[in-house]
Amino acid sequence: MEKTWQQWCQSRPTTALAQALLGARLDVGAAGGLIVEVEAYLGAKDQAAHTYQNRRTKRNEALWQAPGTIYVYQMRQYCLLNFNVQAQGVPECLLIRALQPASGSALMAARRHRTGIALANGPGKLTQALAITKADDQTTLDAGRIRLTLGVRRPQQVAVGPRIGVPHKGAWTNAPLRFWVAHNPYVSQCFRRAADLHQEGWQ
Repeated sequence: MEKTWQQWCQSRPTTALAQALLGARLDVGAAGGLIVEVEAYLGAKDQAAHTYQNRRTKRNEALWQAPGTIYVYQMRQYCLLNFNVQAQGVPECLLIRALQPASGSALMAARRHRTGIALANGPGKLTQALAITKADDQTTLDAGRIRLTLGVRRPQQVAVGPRIGVPHKGAWTNAPLRFWVAHNPYVSQCFRRAADLHQEGWQ
């Protein structure tokens, strides 16, 4: 990256960083792709965040560390990948929800037992495709296995809506904190009739 993660995040709100992350390239070893969907979690005030009301536990310790710390947690059989984006002690993060494969598709298909759009169009699917596990929790972005290259592609349009799977959280259930590349077929819950199969939503 031209800038370090810390420089890129500096003085920018988490929602702006979520949008700017669309089109970045995420690589783990020989497999990788473009980030096409992200959710923002806004720390102590966010009822859906693991650090709501400044809750600090062994499980979420990564969220309290420096920007660029990776937070991986398990939900049912899947691991989910998050990046810290604010200063140390400000536990706000971005959940990476979907990836458009760009390299290592055969390797991802072998791990997922799937091909095509279903390879990484969900947060658990992409970690399975990239072999991200709890062992990656509290590691540092670009210092270990997980690498990020910012600004590889630019969306034609960024779509915004409520996060997925956040019930019974008051106003936070419908807060517009999910951001995705409009009409990209690799976004989770993208209906085929709305997908741009030519440009895939990129400029």
